[in-house]
Amino acid sequence: MNATIRTGILAGLAGGIIIWIYEAIVWVGVQHLLPLAGIPSNAVGLVFGKATQASLGPLAYLIGTGIHFFFSALWGVGFALIWPWFRRRGIEATLVALGYAVVAWIVMHVAIAIASDNHPDYLDPVVVIGGFMSHFFFTVPLALIVKHRSAAPN
Repeated sequence: MNATIRTGILAGLAGGIIIWIYEAIVWVGVQHLLPLAGIPSNAVGLVFGKATQASLGPLAYLIGTGIHFFFSALWGVGFALIWPWFRRRGIEATLVALGYAVVAWIVMHVAIAIASDNHPDYLDPVVVIGGFMSHFFFTVPLALIVKHRSAAPN
């Protein structure tokens, strides 16, 4: 497997863990939007609807975790592939990550809106700001891992 792809997968998985930590602290602990146990199965509800999520029972946790980390890895690979272009132009990885977070949130939530009618109100400023914030916590560590692992050896 190509080093860029491996780096992207690793960075995406790390970002996927960090976004879940953010969600546990903010969405669960501060905002009380869902129970802690709801984080892993949340992806199933967003993609397939709450009825499917409920009907799957404990399997929803496994499927939701798979969906979450599959897309985390995919977004990580995407960043690893575009990073060299920005690096050659001297643009800091963190700055690229901020824009990447916005793009990732928009793309993911447009796809969710198309796939399911069970999604938050994407016109609600709280949902939009909270979504962007969570994705900043995903893409900034992702970008720093890609930047570090892609650096030329000294």
